[in-house]
Amino acid sequence: MDQTLPPPAGASGPGDPERRLWLVATSVAGGVATVGTAIPFVETLAPSERARAAGGPVEVDISDIPPGGTKIVEWRGKPVWVVRRTPEMIASLAGHDAELVDPNSLRDQQPAYAKNEARAIKPDVFVAIGICTHLGCSPSRAPKGTANPSLPADWPGGFFCPCHGSTFDGAGRVYKNKPAPTNLEIPPYRYASDTRVVIGDDKA
Repeated sequence: MDQTLPPPAGASGPGDPERRLWLVATSVAGGVATVGTAIPFVETLAPSERARAAGGPVEVDISDIPPGGTKIVEWRGKPVWVVRRTPEMIASLAGHDAELVDPNSLRDQQPAYAKNEARAIKPDVFVAIGICTHLGCSPSRAPKGTANPSLPADWPGGFFCPCHGSTFDGAGRVYKNKPAPTNLEIPPYRYASDTRVVIGDDKA
C-alpha cells in the first residue's frame, strides 16, 4: 500500500518553494529515523570474543609442558606448537648444517630475535607454526628414534610431514632434497613472564 503523504495544502507544482521545503523536511525526518535504526545494527556487526581471539594475540601457559612435551594452540586459525626442549634436543640442533636448506635462517621465516640456531628467544622453548611450507599439510613431532621408513636410521629428532615426506630438524629447519622449500614459520611472540608466552605480539 502506498503510504506517501500528500503535500501540504496549497502546494502547487514541483517548483513551488513550499513543496521543496516539505520534501526536505520529510527527507531529514526519514534520515533521523534511519540513523536511529542503524546504530543497533552496527553494534551487531561487532566481532565476537572468539573472532577477536582468532586474529589477536594468544597467551599460553607453558608451566605445564613437561620436558620433551608439546602444547598446540590456535592463532589466526593456524596450529602453533610450543615445545619444551630437553638439553638433548637442544644439542641435536648442531652438527648437521650441511644437510639443511637454510641452516642459518637467512630467509625471513622468523622474527629477527629467532634468527639463531635454536630459532627461539630461549633455546629450551620452541614456538612455531605447525604448517608445512610445501602444500600446507600439518607435520607431526618425530622424536629421536621414531620408527618410520621415511626417516633415516640416525634421525636426531624433529618434525615429519606425512603428506609428501618433508623433514625438519628440531628447530623447524628443512632438510635438503625435500618438497618443502623453506623452514617452518616462527610467529611473532614474547614472554609475558617465565611461564607465559604471548603468541602474535612481540611488543613488550
